Parts: sequence; C-alpha cells; structure tokens
Amino acid sequence: MQPLRINVDIVMERVPLTNRWVSEMWRPFAVLPAPARDAAEALAAPVDIAPGSRWCFRSHVLELHPSEAEGYFLNLTAPAPCVFVMWRMDEDGTPPLARPVLATLSYNEAARIMDGGERVETVALPAQIADWMRPFVAAHYKPEPRRKVKRNDPFADSENAPNGEGGARR
Repeated sequence: MQPLRINVDIVMERVPLTNRWVSEMWRPFAVLPAPARDAAEALAAPVDIAPGSRWCFRSHVLELHPSEAEGYFLNLTAPAPCVFVMWRMDEDGTPPLARPVLATLSYNEAARIMDGGERVETVALPAQIADWMRPFVAAHYKPEPRRKVKRNDPFADSENAPNGEGGARR
C-alpha cells in the first residue's frame, strides 16, 4: 500500500543563552502544513523568517504507513500530541547550524530513532495534521486482543497430581 503523505515546513529556532559554557541552544519551533513544491524550491536554502533566530526548512514530508498505525494511535491519544523532529548540528559553521533531517508522527518510530543515538525533539501537533491523521488511524489501527495471563499458582494442579496428595507437599 502506498503511504499517505503531507508536505510540511519545519521551523528551527536559535535561543541565545546566558551561560559560561554555551552561548546558544537550538530546537525545533514549529511544524507547519505546506503546499507541494517543485524540485528547485525543495533544494532552496532555508528561509530566515526571524532575523538570526528562526529558519524555515521547506519540503519535508510526513508519511503515514499502515505498519506504524499503533504509534500514530499512541500519539493522537496522548495528553499532548506532537510531531517528532530528528535534527543534527551542521558542521560547516554557517547559520543556521541546526538542520532538521526527518519528521515523524509515530511514537514507535521516534523511539527507534532515539535508540539509534539521534537527537529527537517534539513540536506541538497542528490541528490540521491531526485531522488528516484520524481517518487513517481509524482505518488501520486494530488493537491486539487481550490475553488471559496465567500466574504461577502452586495449588492450580491439585486435582491432577499423580499421587493424589495435591499440588503442595507437607
């Protein structure tokens, strides 16, 4: 099945710090639904939307895959639904230093990325993207049926004991 896709722009923010060891902190600021763009616009440099503090990275794609439906369900039902943004610091030294690499809506995929040692931060999920996700999750998420758990009960086999004494020894 073809994944469902939506184009988004990711805004990264530089926050100046008053600190002896670190002068600034980078973080994802927002994920915004965006129109589809051609290849030339997709390769364009980030747009400086707030001089020196916020940059908009265009042409990222959020995809919904049926195999990740549980992760999307967990995200939508969380107290604060979010978009997970994986980003890296750029080594060339020209602003912006932080660049988003990937965005996902799945809790499970974000956990796998973090287990791989990457930096992942959250941004509030826009209502338009949440509304886009809901029908997909309703169609593809099937909760696993609950199973009865068998506990270790020393008296459970008392009728089946070979010597008729029951399950416990005296």
